[in-house]
Amino acid sequence: MKAEEIDIVSSNSVALRQIQSQAAAKNWLEVNYQLQQLPCLASPTHFQTTEAKVKAQVIELALQVLIAGDFQQKWHVAKMFPLMGQDILPSLAALADPEQVDNETQWFVASILGNFKTQVAVIALAKILQTTQEPDLIAIAAKSLTQIGDLAVATLINLLEKPPHRLVAAKSLAHIRLVSALPTLCSLAADTNPEIRLLAIEALGSFHSPEVTNTLLQALQDTSSLVRKEAVTALGFRQNIEDRSTIVEQIAPLLYDINLDVCRQTAIALSRMKSESASKLLNLALQSEQVSLVIKIDIVKSLAWSEVGLALDYLLDYLEVAYRDANEIICQEIITVLGRISTRELKPKAIAILQNFWFANHPDRIDFASKKALVTALGELRAVTAQDILKQLAQDTNKTIQLYALASLKKIGIKPDSTHKDVVS
Repeated sequence: MKAEEIDIVSSNSVALRQIQSQAAAKNWLEVNYQLQQLPCLASPTHFQTTEAKVKAQVIELALQVLIAGDFQQKWHVAKMFPLMGQDILPSLAALADPEQVDNETQWFVASILGNFKTQVAVIALAKILQTTQEPDLIAIAAKSLTQIGDLAVATLINLLEKPPHRLVAAKSLAHIRLVSALPTLCSLAADTNPEIRLLAIEALGSFHSPEVTNTLLQALQDTSSLVRKEAVTALGFRQNIEDRSTIVEQIAPLLYDINLDVCRQTAIALSRMKSESASKLLNLALQSEQVSLVIKIDIVKSLAWSEVGLALDYLLDYLEVAYRDANEIICQEIITVLGRISTRELKPKAIAILQNFWFANHPDRIDFASKKALVTALGELRAVTAQDILKQLAQDTNKTIQLYALASLKKIGIKPDSTHKDVVS
């Protein structure tokens, strides 16, 4: 052994005895600091050429800090592990078990594993994804798998062939946003296990390609309501692609789905299309006797969100129907959503609809909730042209309506006159 190498070994040994003494006293701050000064951790090459006994001791001390140190200490020691090469992998893989360490330590383990492009690291990260529900931990494990890249995809595809590991492999693949995983995810969308199909559809929502769109459209017919809901959600974010009309046509039937969550999500997806064809289909469902009241409320909201002029015409028509049928809940909801119109071009139309509603009906026949919604909506829209309506409502027999009307008048810059002082006070 060369004299230089002997000096390094000797230096490591002396330093390790001091570090072990600090570790026995659980002085993790000092352990962390002294580990950083070790010659063997100057570079990966230095560590690999260090004798096995010293490497084992360094690994053990670093793991102690990772497990027992505070967040800052874990953060600093985590930077040392990539320098240790694959010697550290068995120990890190063992810490992927939630029964061994807490969530914070697991988070650091997952982060460190992303530096190692090996099957051991991939399987350990897959185990973390299998055993945790913590969003931060899921996110860092997914990030590390993506960092490992195509090797992670290949390893997980192989695991799919092993029945005991199929679900965890599918779950892990679903978190990798790499094009190389796309063909496998599309095939998993037709898996016999509905849980795996759901994972695949959730992941495919992040990709934009004709192949993915076709797979999502096929999933609209899935026997699982969770899969149908996820498919229609993903399709709702494809409003800018060329086949938008095809998407609108194929998701619209789900407004009548037996599962209310699917119906609700379909209404939202159609509103995102911001098209007259989508608004027409929403309007048909709004008028249908097959659609429940709770979904009609969602459709009313979706028509308002669509930012399409024709959608407001439909809301005007249905407001008249709802008032005639004494459907106070729908009346109130339509008035409320009209007050939330934010598109500058559509605000005048929304104000006109509310004004027409007021003038077309006798004030005494409009229920309290609808009046309250009306004065609030006119204030939110800053409807200066409706100040006469608000002044009239400020004289309403109901004190609450008076107060809301006065508040809306203030919003449009009209101060209450002397006849309202008793209400304000």
